[in-house]
Amino acid sequence: MTAGTTSAGSLGWLGTSRWALAANSMTLLRLVLTPLFVAMILHQNPWWPSFAMGWFLGFTDWFDGKLARHAEPTRFGAFWDPLADKMVVLAAGFALVGIGRWFWLPMVIIAVREFGLIAYRMYWARSSMAIPARTSAKYKTFVQGLAIASATCPPIENNAGWITDVLLWVAVAFTLYTGGQYLVDGRASLRQGGVR
Repeated sequence: MTAGTTSAGSLGWLGTSRWALAANSMTLLRLVLTPLFVAMILHQNPWWPSFAMGWFLGFTDWFDGKLARHAEPTRFGAFWDPLADKMVVLAAGFALVGIGRWFWLPMVIIAVREFGLIAYRMYWARSSMAIPARTSAKYKTFVQGLAIASATCPPIENNAGWITDVLLWVAVAFTLYTGGQYLVDGRASLRQGGVR
């Protein structure tokens, strides 16, 4: 076994290099912990443990991005990393709707955009066209996470809940803006590919 690879039989679906294995393990951890995060929000909100869990999930997203820069691309990472981000945001967001903290409309808008983009990418993938991720989408995910963090933070929720409401609508604005950017990117791909 060389320094840069794992043994041939060890979790090959997560990648063959140690960098890829580590990055995809962070994504897998985020997926596994998302139901626990939701349960914590439903149990009590605002609550320091759920606030800490939210930040930990955000850290795993940041850290697996750092690790992935040293790894070869994997199908697992390409599909599940962005999906894990969406799952955390949507699951936690709808948990906050469920306990009556957030109004349902902003989360429905976010959900429609997120699932719509997945379907949009899958549609063009059938024509062998890829729509690359934009840097602005990372900012969108960050603002969404910030809104969730503020909603689970006791000092903010107990003393300045309006901050959470403002952040939620800013997240909606980012979500719609980046969704529009992807539509423009798709049309540009059509023109470059000569497809009408």
